[in-house]
Amino acid sequence: MDDLEQLAKLIERSNQIVVFTGAGISTESGIPDFRSPGGLWEKNRPIDFSEYMASEDARREAWRRKFAMDEVMGNAKPNKGHEAIARLYELGKLNCVITQNIDGLHQQSGIPEEDVIELHGNTTYAKCLDCHERMSLDEVREIFQPEETLPICQKCGGIVKTATISFGQPMPIREMQRAEMEAIESDLFLAIGSSLVVYPAADIPVIAAQHGAKLIIINREPTQVDPIATLVLNKEIGETLDLVTKL
Repeated sequence: MDDLEQLAKLIERSNQIVVFTGAGISTESGIPDFRSPGGLWEKNRPIDFSEYMASEDARREAWRRKFAMDEVMGNAKPNKGHEAIARLYELGKLNCVITQNIDGLHQQSGIPEEDVIELHGNTTYAKCLDCHERMSLDEVREIFQPEETLPICQKCGGIVKTATISFGQPMPIREMQRAEMEAIESDLFLAIGSSLVVYPAADIPVIAAQHGAKLIIINREPTQVDPIATLVLNKEIGETLDLVTKL
């Protein structure tokens, strides 16, 4: 039995599957990997959350970068990998998706928003940092351009930011707690397209394995968690998931 057949059998026999995704699944949709050598964070130093809060200049630079990035990310669509995961959800095999990605492509693929646990937030909308009122990017763009006027919350006057988790910003407690619970209750845990080096998110697959789940890692490169995995596939993600879910 080859690796793909083995994975297909594991999926078939499992009832509590949880998927964990990282940047590797979205690069196949044309979205750059921020952290890799030559990536955007190497060319542009990330703006720390404390700097964003303290400096209007930092906030303006953050919004400039955001709208420049939208020219790259704005046309991204779910790929074969996202669609294969959505098929597992439709079949009732998949409890939820835990993701480090901020692009909203799992939701676009058909998985309901409430079953996508976003550990690092979402870049497709903005929100007030005080009252959490949601704001569309079109609204922000209309305010910001062309004179770079900073958006403020229309409800409470608070600072508005993309709904992502920045460097120095606390991880979302509710999402982290739910991710850990889902990992503990899973019987098969698929870690897909993640280098598994960004903590605390990278602890989630380990927690699943420690509580008895079979851990599958699908990533182009080896990870430090490979030794505790049931199965490791160093393959292209979209093609691999598409084949496995159709076996």
